[in-house]
Amino acid sequence: MTTSDLLENEYSGGFTNYIREAGDTTLIEELEISLHQFIKFVQNIPMHKFDYRYAEGKWTIKDIIQHIIDCERIFAYRALRFSRNDNTSLPSFDEDSYANSTNSNNRSIQDLLTEFSALRHSNLLFYKSLSEEQLKRIGTASNNNISVRALGFVIIGHQKHHQKVFEERYL
Repeated sequence: MTTSDLLENEYSGGFTNYIREAGDTTLIEELEISLHQFIKFVQNIPMHKFDYRYAEGKWTIKDIIQHIIDCERIFAYRALRFSRNDNTSLPSFDEDSYANSTNSNNRSIQDLLTEFSALRHSNLLFYKSLSEEQLKRIGTASNNNISVRALGFVIIGHQKHHQKVFEERYL
């Protein structure tokens, strides 16, 4: 299954950019490939850059990695609920509040990458366990409809979006 397999009713709103960012990739393969690409990318960032902010009030690279982790958890939680036929509309979340409530800048980059890797491996197992029917189930999050499989592509696209931000504004 690729992003081109998604139907128009499977996502909307703010999710569109992340799905576009994922590219026309195969979900399971790209969840795994993007994990390894991201870890390699981050490991090649000079150590002095991890606490760098390109402007006052902006997040550090460590803050953004924690943000990617937090968002992946939230997107996967939504996918779990929708895959299990939970039709409860799920609220949005305040990413700035999350970022301001972490301890990311006091953590080592290795700890952040280990957490990211563990989370992604867990989500890979979750997505591999789903039937075609479960992958196509749609729920509402942040006042937008989205399918379980579209959320998987959102996870990929969100990570790729921030990797581009690193390249453009931090390195």
